[in-house]
Amino acid sequence: MTAMLTRGGREWVPDYLVSINPELCIGCGRCFKVCGRDVMTLKGVNDEGEIVELDDDEDEEIEKKVMAMNDQDACIGCGACARVCPTNSQTHARAA
Repeated sequence: MTAMLTRGGREWVPDYLVSINPELCIGCGRCFKVCGRDVMTLKGVNDEGEIVELDDDEDEEIEKKVMAMNDQDACIGCGACARVCPTNSQTHARAA
């Protein structure tokens, strides 16, 4: 991918969010709060280690909550989510 330009004319190459490691994620939601594009969503991890939708009826079966990809194609590669993640649980990459 070629570099894009900022409004000021400087070169900028976006790094897109491609995955979130559920082993590292603590579900704090900081990344979700800084992203206005619905790229991520809060999910649950059940006792079998599977990432599942959160449901009020199943909360007792949820071991922990984590952020998960919701709409990867909505990411604009700004990197705000990576800057606020306290566990470095995200992987970013440039477009091919």
